[in-house]
Amino acid sequence: MRDIHIAAAQFEASDADKDYNLGRIEALARQAVAAGAAIVSFHECCISGYTFLQSLSREALLALAEPVPEGASTQKLLALSRRLGVALLAGLIERDGEEMFNCYVAVAPEGYLNKHRKLHAFISPHLSSGCQFQVFDLCGVRAGILTCYDSNLVENPRILALMGAEVIFAPHVTCGLPSTMPGRGTIDRALWDKRQRDPVPLRLEFTGPKGRAWLMRWLPARAYENGVYYIFTNAVGVDHDTIKTGGAMILDPFGEILVESTALGDDVVVGLCTPEKLDLSSGRRYLRARRPDLYGKLTEPLPPGQKPVTNPGWRTLKG
Repeated sequence: MRDIHIAAAQFEASDADKDYNLGRIEALARQAVAAGAAIVSFHECCISGYTFLQSLSREALLALAEPVPEGASTQKLLALSRRLGVALLAGLIERDGEEMFNCYVAVAPEGYLNKHRKLHAFISPHLSSGCQFQVFDLCGVRAGILTCYDSNLVENPRILALMGAEVIFAPHVTCGLPSTMPGRGTIDRALWDKRQRDPVPLRLEFTGPKGRAWLMRWLPARAYENGVYYIFTNAVGVDHDTIKTGGAMILDPFGEILVESTALGDDVVVGLCTPEKLDLSSGRRYLRARRPDLYGKLTEPLPPGQKPVTNPGWRTLKG
């Protein structure tokens, strides 16, 4: 790894309006480049929109999906990367034959680099889940990607760390959702609409258990326990029928927040990631202390007839 400035962005995407969303990606990327960023990352399905996907038929979803990297959106992202001289990571719906995936792509001025298919897709029954961990070279760092729910399972970032990841990009569309956890739940749309006249009530919701306070229960731990930088991106504002809380941030291998957005709207933050923290971190020592001979239980197959189930809390409450 080398010294590198990385940017984490948040913005209010427009459902199914790829041109608008790519326009916001360009504006925020330009802002990040002006602040010295070599890499700019955006949230899950930021090109297509996300939560509204749950309401689409298979035919409508197929119409929205694109091949990667040949599709128009990836090619536009690549052209923007070349114009700005910066690496970009952004999400969309990928079509591969008759299958579709929640896909996160990485491009750089020299060309298309990689894609990650979300391992735990759930927003639509028409989406397939990915089945591959990847670590790849990105501007002089070893990078991995885990999309939203992928980071909830502790095994996933651990595997990337064991594969050599130094930086994990974690694109999300999260927070402001029904939950069985105390204090969590949805955020009143009226608070968002009145955020200019009276920002305090919305800020309290964003920083409380519906938003940041929930993230702090687990996100720093993922960086700390694996000794990696974590680049958290998220939607902000109206996302279909919910309000998302933004909070884009970069965490270092000690689980400390390097930079964080507190904006009640579109924003981008840039942090300097440096190599010396990797080897000094507790997480790197923990990787060397592992006892794989004791971990057979982790790789036992599921009982006959049982399949993995990705079941977010808000879906549980809806039945």
